[in-house]
Amino acid sequence: MSQSLANPPPGRFIDDYLLYLLARTSHLISTEFHELLRRRGISVPVWRVLASLVGSSGETVTGLAETCLLQQPTMTKLLDRMVRDGLVKRTQDTRDRRVVRVALTARGEMMATDLVQAAKLHETEVLARHPEAEAVGIKELLRAVVARQARPRRG
Repeated sequence: MSQSLANPPPGRFIDDYLLYLLARTSHLISTEFHELLRRRGISVPVWRVLASLVGSSGETVTGLAETCLLQQPTMTKLLDRMVRDGLVKRTQDTRDRRVVRVALTARGEMMATDLVQAAKLHETEVLARHPEAEAVGIKELLRAVVARQARPRRG
């Protein structure tokens, strides 16, 4: 029988602390995939940019920084390198010329497609360690948390 939220299992504070559990889970799972990236000579920030641009016609630098968990100056420097490496291109937004959009180049698309395939395989392996209903529930719950936390707060 599972523990209720009102009656957490006894033990250390962090063993039942949401932020720790989320961070620890992310660390355990991402370490496996980050090792694959390292073997291919691809940094985690480059992977995050590539993954964020798959299926997109272009994202703003600010949007990418937020999605990729980077500060905007760091993102700008990373994008400079990725442009030099031929992975992404910058273009002016068609509606607002002050806005710069970042999109994959053909080379970036090829690299991203290969990495997404590896990421999906890794995800399948990770989720296969759990009962199917639990595996589906994990992603549904996390999407719901992201959606609720991302909403502007009134107050």
